[in-house]
Amino acid sequence: MGLTHFDGDGHAHMVDVSDKAVTSRIATAENHIKMQQETFDIITEGRAKKGDVLGVARLAGIMAAKKTSDLIPLCHPLPITSVSVDLTPDPDLPGIRIVATVKTTGQTGVEMEALTAASVTALTVYDMSKAVDKTMEIGGLRVTLKDGGKSGRHTAP
Repeated sequence: MGLTHFDGDGHAHMVDVSDKAVTSRIATAENHIKMQQETFDIITEGRAKKGDVLGVARLAGIMAAKKTSDLIPLCHPLPITSVSVDLTPDPDLPGIRIVATVKTTGQTGVEMEALTAASVTALTVYDMSKAVDKTMEIGGLRVTLKDGGKSGRHTAP
């Protein structure tokens, strides 16, 4: 199977999904942001000068999922029916683990929306915390669940 975003001449194009069946679609993506212990403590204890870091980051991730087709050139604009972003403090990193889940009923999947939500969530944690920690590291971005459509269900190992 070749790359679907290129035509026979190698030119980029938006995939035609008009013949695909409308099905329920879901995708989940995860990542994490590692930080210094002091930064972790500031965030989890609610002492950040910019406010509720995790609450603002959650909203940013939700908003990002809704704007994915504006950011990724060949993404279809989709009627998203649900976005959830969970941020879990992990003292072993130390840092925050992020899981974003997006749902729709449509002709194409929402993997890009879930990845975008997780990415922007982590970027927002970085932005709100960079004054005290410029060494934070974002990593582990991947799709952990994709379901719906012709290709069916995929879960990450």
